Amino acid sequence: MTDRVDGLPPDSPEHRAYLAALEASELRDVPFETMSGVPVAPVYGDGPYPGQYPYSRGVYPSMYRSRLWTMRMFAGFGTAEDTNARFKDLLANGVTGLSTAFDMPTLMGRDSDSPWSVGEVGRAGVAVDTLSDMEDLFAGVDQSKVSTSMTINGPAATALAMYIAAAEKNGVARGDLAGTIQNDILKEYQAQKEYIYPPRPSVRVVTDMIRFTAAEMPRWHPVSISGYHIREAGSTAAQELAFTLANGFAYVEAAVAAGVDVDTFAGRLSFFFNSHSDFFEEIGKFRAARRIWARWMRERYGAKEERSMLCRFHSQTAGVSLTAQQPEINIARVALQALAAALGGTQSLHTDSFDEALALPTEKAARIALRTQQIVAHETGVANVADPLGGAPYVEWMTDEMERQAEAIFGHLDELGNGSILEGVYAGIENGYFVGEIAEAAYRFEREVNAGRRIVVGVNEFTEGDDGQKELLRIDSETEEYQLKRLADVKLARNDGTVRAALAEVRATASDPTRNLMPAIIDAVNAYATLEEIGMAMEAEFGTYVEKAII
Repeated sequence: MTDRVDGLPPDSPEHRAYLAALEASELRDVPFETMSGVPVAPVYGDGPYPGQYPYSRGVYPSMYRSRLWTMRMFAGFGTAEDTNARFKDLLANGVTGLSTAFDMPTLMGRDSDSPWSVGEVGRAGVAVDTLSDMEDLFAGVDQSKVSTSMTINGPAATALAMYIAAAEKNGVARGDLAGTIQNDILKEYQAQKEYIYPPRPSVRVVTDMIRFTAAEMPRWHPVSISGYHIREAGSTAAQELAFTLANGFAYVEAAVAAGVDVDTFAGRLSFFFNSHSDFFEEIGKFRAARRIWARWMRERYGAKEERSMLCRFHSQTAGVSLTAQQPEINIARVALQALAAALGGTQSLHTDSFDEALALPTEKAARIALRTQQIVAHETGVANVADPLGGAPYVEWMTDEMERQAEAIFGHLDELGNGSILEGVYAGIENGYFVGEIAEAAYRFEREVNAGRRIVVGVNEFTEGDDGQKELLRIDSETEEYQLKRLADVKLARNDGTVRAALAEVRATASDPTRNLMPAIIDAVNAYATLEEIGMAMEAEFGTYVEKAII
């Protein structure tokens, strides 16, 4: 170990604890050195060190020296078979985790044959109506060996049930499944708007999923608390940080109120942040997120297990920053945003494809995006040292400033909720606080761009370039026709009596808050009830949510 700790500060109890943790971690048996052959230490500067409370410098002692971030590329389009082929291509090219994008009808809990779905089937993601689609989506993929993320919220319980059922049909036990389902319904009311039911029953569903996975799926993350869509809607970095963590605190309060001990579930909550263009602001945001989460979990919510205090997060480069003008320069934007995520200590990363401002990514563009983060991981040297920018005055100031702004927002929500962040979040949804704050930030940014005070390369400056026709991925009408026939065939082949009985049980369970919804939903999925049918059974008890106009 001696050659691995050169450069560390003088001995201290904190230093010795870090060395012991580093020794216990599984460091790769490779030289950690610069391109010129200069050996580098695992960390530089004073403690607290990576893997030590409050984890500002990283959640693990050795960070990427022992394991690189998961390269989890977001993919989904057309039919389940189309996306399955893209999954297999990504896995063959070095992806280490799958991330599923669903089409708009699926995200809204609608079947492909719904009148609301006309023209949208398979357009912005993969269409999933029944268990049959989920079976084809992961055909030939060993679900026990691949970590899977599913970006879906309103119908998240049904999507998870389908994933479980598909695995079990292939002999993979639910307890062996690893992955994440986004399931962050609170941010839907704040930013993305893919909700179905009102906030309180929706949080009840999230809580049921937390309880279910805590009992039966030890490798599964039941909520990915997402600031990504808050930022894409136009928030500032500090608002993204604060709103995201506040939603996390709200889920903790809801689960604890349902009788779940904080240390039985908090360690499997995960986060999803945007990695935007202001390089140092993003790094400060990531570092502040870990510090805030650790402190609040220990001091306010009484967490005792270290795992409960770790803010582990996925990040994605900023889709909203991509330009339709001169789209190839988006490759440079994405590379810098990916580097910021790595320097900020992300646990997994998706890099956007350069053509996404124009259409769903082509296979070539998706491969370039993957190669971009592979270059960051293997050619820049950033993976050799944990928190390489830690101790830099500007980075430390930015971390403190992100924390200061976030704490001011928490204080406002705490006041709104009379001492409860959960109630404060509910109040902020109902009174338009979140929507108003995001809208104001987005408006301010656009004014700056339009006035030329903020330069966006290729948009309001340096506009000369090749804007000719690009090769784009296009989803034709035949995809929708195919999916409609497929759904009709499933409905014809299933046992209608079994379906009706399963849906009645879903509704009965929804009416009884003491019962967990997940077993009834899994039974309905196995009967080949559709996504919309299951959603409507719950909607009959929960009602639907209509957003109030905020003037």
